[in-house]
Amino acid sequence: MTDLSASHDARLSACPACDAAPLAQRWAEAGSRGQAPGDLILSLPTAHCAACITDVERALMAVPEVRSARVNLTLRRVAVDAPGLTAGDLIPVLDRIGFEAHELDPQALSSTAADRQGRDILMRIGVSGFAMMNIMMLSVAVWSGAEAATRDMFHWISGAIALPTVVFAGKPFFSAAWRGLKAGRMGMDLPIALAIILASAISIYETLQSGRHAYFDAAVMLCFFLLIGRYLDYRTRAVARSAAEELTALEVPRATLLQDGDEVAVPVADLRPGDLILIRPGARVAADGVIERGDSDIDRSALTGESIPVPAAPGAALSAGEVNLTGPIVLRVTAAGRDSSLARLTALVAAAESARGRYTSVADRMSRAYAPVVHILAFASLGFWLWKTGEARPALNIAAAVLIITCPCALGLAVPAVVTAASGRLFRRGLLIKDGTALERMAEIDTVVFDKTGTLTMGTPQLQSLRPLPVEMRPLAAALAGGSSHPLSRALAAALDGGTPAAVEDLREVPGHGVEARWNGLRVRLGRADWVGAEADAPGAATWLWVEGRPAIRLDFDDRLREGAEAAVLAIRRSGRRLLLLSGDHERSVVDTAARLGIDDWRAGVTPTEKAAIVNELTAGGARVLMVGDGLNDTGALAAAHASISPASALDAARVASDMVLLGGDLTPVAEALDVAGRSRKRIHENFAMSVAYNIVAVPFAMAGMASPLLAAVAMSASSICVTLNALRLR
Repeated sequence: MTDLSASHDARLSACPACDAAPLAQRWAEAGSRGQAPGDLILSLPTAHCAACITDVERALMAVPEVRSARVNLTLRRVAVDAPGLTAGDLIPVLDRIGFEAHELDPQALSSTAADRQGRDILMRIGVSGFAMMNIMMLSVAVWSGAEAATRDMFHWISGAIALPTVVFAGKPFFSAAWRGLKAGRMGMDLPIALAIILASAISIYETLQSGRHAYFDAAVMLCFFLLIGRYLDYRTRAVARSAAEELTALEVPRATLLQDGDEVAVPVADLRPGDLILIRPGARVAADGVIERGDSDIDRSALTGESIPVPAAPGAALSAGEVNLTGPIVLRVTAAGRDSSLARLTALVAAAESARGRYTSVADRMSRAYAPVVHILAFASLGFWLWKTGEARPALNIAAAVLIITCPCALGLAVPAVVTAASGRLFRRGLLIKDGTALERMAEIDTVVFDKTGTLTMGTPQLQSLRPLPVEMRPLAAALAGGSSHPLSRALAAALDGGTPAAVEDLREVPGHGVEARWNGLRVRLGRADWVGAEADAPGAATWLWVEGRPAIRLDFDDRLREGAEAAVLAIRRSGRRLLLLSGDHERSVVDTAARLGIDDWRAGVTPTEKAAIVNELTAGGARVLMVGDGLNDTGALAAAHASISPASALDAARVASDMVLLGGDLTPVAEALDVAGRSRKRIHENFAMSVAYNIVAVPFAMAGMASPLLAAVAMSASSICVTLNALRLR
């Protein structure tokens, strides 16, 4: 174990030479290790403010080999240009300043196509809005009495502005309508596309014939209002990305393979059962395996939810995705790549996401019945007036008016407007909605499932009391705790913050056991009970302080409740919904948390697969489940649930798998979200009722020839405004 640490230190000390090497040589060296220069992206689950950006970038830039470090706070990632270094070299740097970090595989992350889509819609809104204002000014001149050549000139100018605008701004509707036709279905985009095309075609014909009316303004107005609805809908979905994709990015892309005493960086996909790999302190385990050499402490919270690290020695089994904390270990691979536990969890999440993706929103269900009715009415009007008048011109005008007045603009705004208003309200309360159908699904919830560690509790140990520790021993405890990276030692150091540490000699950390030193000529230790010669008389998170010749002192830790947890649980219980606590923690910890919160139904020691299976079992029994969790072990359940919420402090994959994200540390908005969701569903139904009532009143006027296409466009816009105002009542 000493040799491993020495080789690691030697490699670090040699790294400054990388800067002096030619660029081509550095590329070759990096390529041999399975990575390109500057190709490092680290996830920062706990970064949350501008100060975090400064702290992370300053710490990384202090490393001589780092050329640049840029934090993206929105994605909670940092991109590092550091030729010659690996993530394993930089993660301990961030760990020392209190930031959890995990390596992401850049090739597994999605592109920025979604960002381009949002900018594209905004650009089309801007173009159509600008064109609409100019065409309306020209239309005012026509309405004011312009005649003959003057009127024709204004129509031609309007057409010159409108036609390129319609082609450009209406492209999303034309493309979607064409895709639907090729797939043999009629969606909301087909009547929209037909209305725009017909209004434009009639306007061109009227202009060529020197007619009194052209409806270029109606066609552009349709594009403008419908694009606004499309953008509102896009914004509610833009944040959502595939959790399976994020999980794939969390898989360690490379591993340090031991071959004939040499360390060789290889892709994880190349590992085979029986290979020996080196896992350095602070690194994520690359594959499932059994420890061959070395002792350490393992953080299993990502996969099991267990908040306290567990000691690991030769013969212990580890899973891909766990984090090695204190000492280097050599692992004999038993499963890697697609066969690893992390890969199986990824597949589980992907399958659950696919199943939930089949949920059909109210708007989609309405549009399936709405679109055929619109077409039947328009064609019926066209046929009737052709038969009655024998002229195509008035028949086409009436058919266009029917299409425009029934154009599903209000229907298209009914859901996005409500979701946007509700999102704004919940955002001010500290809850971000990511998915457009989340509120609809939240309104159907009858069962709420909570994870414990990191969700109902903060997920970090906290010293229960300093009373067991004599005042004269506290400087010694501070000195020993400051020499360890173990979470319990950190919690003890935080509790003793402000005191002056004692002067100790030969301070060293013994991986998997604790910290030892010499103090006033005596051996002193801080760590596990069996290491200090004590007997663990009670279960729970604890560490022992031992001074040679004296009995060991037990120091107990617990996990404090998250702010608002009691209020949220109480509100959910009062609403009559079923409550369930699922945790990978040991039973004693789960029982204690459940008792403090008044949760009667709980299960301890639950694995990630079991969590997802329990959620699926509840769903199969007819329950509508809300899952609230924060770790990799929760992603399968988050994706399988009818709706899901995760804290902002959650791991990237958990946040991505969830429908909503708590931006602060308070859980109270969880209960409020259920209430707002119920009222949002009511507003959505009201909007649909208003849209249907509007069509019942307006369509007969259009079919009777009493509404021109322009008047139809004005009526359509008025209905859209009414729907939006009704949605704003949620604010």
